[in-house]
Amino acid sequence: MIDKLKVAIVGAGIGEEHLQKGFAPAADLFAVTTICDVDHARATAMAARHGIDDVVTSFDDLLERGDIDVIDICTPSKLHFAQTIAALEAGKHVICEKPLVSSLREMDALEETAAAARGLLMPIFQYRFGAGVQKARLIIDSGLAGKPYFGSAETFWRREKDYYANSWRGRWSGEMGGVLVTHAIHIHDLFTHLMGPVDCLFGRIATRVNAIEVDDCASACLQMKSGALASLSATLGSQDQISRIRLMFENVTIESGHVPYAPGREPWTFIPRNDEIGDAINAALADFPSRADGFEYQVRGFHAAIADGAALPVTLADARRSIELASAFYHSARLREDVCLPLGKDHPVYDGWVPAWATKSAAE
Repeated sequence: MIDKLKVAIVGAGIGEEHLQKGFAPAADLFAVTTICDVDHARATAMAARHGIDDVVTSFDDLLERGDIDVIDICTPSKLHFAQTIAALEAGKHVICEKPLVSSLREMDALEETAAAARGLLMPIFQYRFGAGVQKARLIIDSGLAGKPYFGSAETFWRREKDYYANSWRGRWSGEMGGVLVTHAIHIHDLFTHLMGPVDCLFGRIATRVNAIEVDDCASACLQMKSGALASLSATLGSQDQISRIRLMFENVTIESGHVPYAPGREPWTFIPRNDEIGDAINAALADFPSRADGFEYQVRGFHAAIADGAALPVTLADARRSIELASAFYHSARLREDVCLPLGKDHPVYDGWVPAWATKSAAE
């Protein structure tokens, strides 16, 4: 058994949620020793709230330190790729928030670096580990659900001017996208986690709610590899905030809870085709274990991968699927045509979905 892993959290925004919901409940395995943020006052305030003494403002300084085992990257999206590469090359274990990268080219480069690295890399998709989605996965994997017919995923949230007061939000050069990659990416990951891979997609994006560069409304029609049909929809202009997945199978209809920021958690509803199927589902779920979920479950799994060689709870293949879906979505919306997956190196969107003018502007 290895000692507690020492963690530096980089980014005092969502990073605090990682600490509160992940590392603190798993304090038997991890010790968060360092908070890093370019805003020293913000980092100091977060550190003080959690009794942490070490505060730094330079990410590069962390790379040379032998007293840090894990770097948890919770910075603006535009920084994820470069910081993850640097941390892996420095021999650190790395956790990184979504989106991991902004192109399949970067994804390939990251996979190559990770394969040669001493440390492990884990993308964050914590919603997968809610009890509700885990029960749904159990029913599907057992064969009880039967043939998939149709599914839908809805991200109906609200974001207004105050949310975009932060200079990097709402910009291609900062967030690398809008509702698709900043908000709906989690529920789309859950959807494909349960319904399997996408075959073809026809998508639309729009900016209707806020005066921003990126999308804040999106919709798509999908055909899954299984033959099932699906719809994805998202907006940041809903008056009431909900996240919802509804899956129609041969033997059961599965619907998530509607809590906006916890779609993986219970209660999930399972509507059986008949009493016999209902009894089989109840029997399958009767011994479902009570356990940690969300961030805590994911970071505990990360520790097991490091300490015991267990499989990573979320892999680069999982992250690649989400990046490929976003790539296809943006490309379809701009060209107004079907896009079929997988996307190869010769595909026009392999180098990324961020518009060329935004990339050029950021460089200047």
